[in-house]
Amino acid sequence: MTNPMRWIPTLYFVQGLQFFVVMLIAGLMFKQMGVANDQIARWTGLIGLAWAFKPLWSPLVELARSKKAVVVAMQFSGAVGLGLLALALQASHFFALSIAVLFFLAYASATHDIACDGLYMGALDEKRQAAYAGWQGAFFNASKFLTLGGLMVLAGRLETHIGVFNAWSLIFVLLAVLLALLAAWNAKALPNPQRLATEPVKLPEIVADFLQKPGIWKMIVFIVLFRLAEGQVQTIGPLFLIEPRDKGGLGLTSEQVGGVYGTVGTAAFLVGSILGGYFTAWLGLKRAMPLLVIAMAVPNAVFWGLSLALPTSIWQIGAAVGVEMAGYGFGFVGMILYIMQVVAPGRFQTAHYALGSGVMQLGFILSKTLSGDIQVAMGYQHFFLWTLVCGVPALLLLLWVPMPRPAAAPEAVPA
Repeated sequence: MTNPMRWIPTLYFVQGLQFFVVMLIAGLMFKQMGVANDQIARWTGLIGLAWAFKPLWSPLVELARSKKAVVVAMQFSGAVGLGLLALALQASHFFALSIAVLFFLAYASATHDIACDGLYMGALDEKRQAAYAGWQGAFFNASKFLTLGGLMVLAGRLETHIGVFNAWSLIFVLLAVLLALLAAWNAKALPNPQRLATEPVKLPEIVADFLQKPGIWKMIVFIVLFRLAEGQVQTIGPLFLIEPRDKGGLGLTSEQVGGVYGTVGTAAFLVGSILGGYFTAWLGLKRAMPLLVIAMAVPNAVFWGLSLALPTSIWQIGAAVGVEMAGYGFGFVGMILYIMQVVAPGRFQTAHYALGSGVMQLGFILSKTLSGDIQVAMGYQHFFLWTLVCGVPALLLLLWVPMPRPAAAPEAVPA
């Protein structure tokens, strides 16, 4: 059997790269180009609905004989889209054209996600799914911090020499080349688990089977509430770091934001994610989940503290970001495993995982889309306090939501 660490890092790094270009990097780019917070949040939020709607075409991916082929095809499509985005920024109507290309990238990426997660579940048993979930989440979000870090630093330097638009066009050319190289590696390294079911499946049958799961509506509410606060703070938090001090932000440059997230942010998230995966594999999802939900509130508390203190030291800001990212990485493992082990199991595992993750993304996108208007109305301090309150319902719902039974005794995690 192929060592999962030969393909999990590159598979989920690419999944994250495509996602965060649309949902985060594009927003920071538009911020540097003078687009307002509410416009950034609204348009990137609408584009992000691709990940909420992906269950609509998940049956087609369920029927695919090779999910590996779908994964590789969508990765190369993403590389083409990034190249088109570089060209769009050079046009006079750059914003409209960029939004159109981002729509294409979003739907290619959402299709990739369906096949990617189906391949992961088909290639690994339940114990290995839990053990490697931390690595999965780590490399998914490592793409966020490595691109947000290294490329934001590079963008900040290029902006002063060749201008904002030329700088970001060059950034997306580099990302297109990187994605093409990773797609070529994945075409070689990925396993190719075959589809188990041979009978035709239709969306109504898949949805009906999904909605007949015991406690499914409680699961859906829990999934939405789990990411209610996250969608808001992960959208506005980075914008707060760039916002000038006379408008309530920390006034960092693109280069400083990239440096903080690319160093301490990346390291802290990787450690938090890996520890969260092994912690959950050892303790069991049911017993671990309360701590995972609490960990998801750490970023909200950190940004609230930053909005109150408004520190000027980059070292203090970097330390705060490190705490934020460690908590975020540790807690995010919980939702990955909840959908994988509680929601998805059954006849249509890949499609039901797509449905579950689509519900998760819908909660994230709805909160993200509204976050800009809420922040503009409330100001940064009250906004971040509000996000702390938004995390409470998910914690309370743990008293009623279906959970897997904890294992009788912890087992050693397979290598």
